Amino acid sequence: MLRRARGCRSMLDVALASRISPETLRKIESGRVATPAFPTIAAIADTLGLSLDAVWAEIEINRAERTVEDQPVLPVARRPSLVS
Repeated sequence: MLRRARGCRSMLDVALASRISPETLRKIESGRVATPAFPTIAAIADTLGLSLDAVWAEIEINRAERTVEDQPVLPVARRPSLVS
C-alpha cells in the first residue's frame, strides 16, 4: 500500500519528508520489517496523504487473506517417554 501510494515520488524524498532513513522505508515497503513502529507508519502515512484508518484497513484485509497454509509450521517438541 505504501509503495503504491508513493507513486512516482522517490523513496529518498518520501523517507526524508517522513524523517526516517531511506533504508527503513525500503525495509517497510519490502516487508522486511514485520512490525514497524506506529510513529514511523504515522509519519509515512502523513507524508503520503494517507489516513491511518486506510492503512489499518489494508492491514486487516491482508491479515484476513492469509490462510492456514501461509502460516509457519512450528516444530513439535517431543517429551521423553516414560515407557521404554
